[in-house]
Amino acid sequence: MSFALISTFFPLFCYFAYNIIVPQVEKLRPSLSSIMNMQRRRWVANAAVRESPFDAILSGNIMGSVSFLASTAVLLILAIFAVFGQVPALMAALDSLSLERVYTVLDVQLHLVVMLAMFVLAFFAFTLSLRQFNHYCIMLGAMERGGAISEPEIDAITAMNALGARNFNAGIRAYYFSVATVAWFVSEWLPIAVCLVTIGILAYREFFSSSHRTAASAAVIAARRQQERSR
Repeated sequence: MSFALISTFFPLFCYFAYNIIVPQVEKLRPSLSSIMNMQRRRWVANAAVRESPFDAILSGNIMGSVSFLASTAVLLILAIFAVFGQVPALMAALDSLSLERVYTVLDVQLHLVVMLAMFVLAFFAFTLSLRQFNHYCIMLGAMERGGAISEPEIDAITAMNALGARNFNAGIRAYYFSVATVAWFVSEWLPIAVCLVTIGILAYREFFSSSHRTAASAAVIAARRQQERSR
């Protein structure tokens, strides 16, 4: 297997590996996503006693963001399909940039397939997330108000919200790793470097960023307040 082929598939490999490894790391150290799941449960519990359109507005904003990114993924997929019909023009453009690389038609076509796969994965992740957030809205609207909701029902509704968020994150990660596929046109080594940098940035944001610390502090404050109320 040539190095060019390895560098072509490396972003796709890193995308799948990251999505598999992070849930295992979360068992040792809570991520920003897992901390926010605690806030999602508070949201559902508080929505059970609220009589206002506030929760519907929040849900609508979330679904609007997911829908926008899903539509963007469709446009990117169509753009790559259009490039398949213009491979000679693409290769001529790359040669004119004097990137000191030798491309073959097969190399370029195979790399376009990988780019297409990345955005197809993003599209499916975003549409699944949109569907799950839609289920969440239905479950949120169906629960009884006034504190009659049970703890298992709160957990179930929270889990649906968390599933939507997890697939939304998967779609965002596909966008991040797709940047490395663009770097392939510059150098065979560059997509590997970009993938490693991307993994470092994502890991920092998920486990060590200021957002992580702030969310953790908010969760601790909320837990203390709940303990004081239960005394």
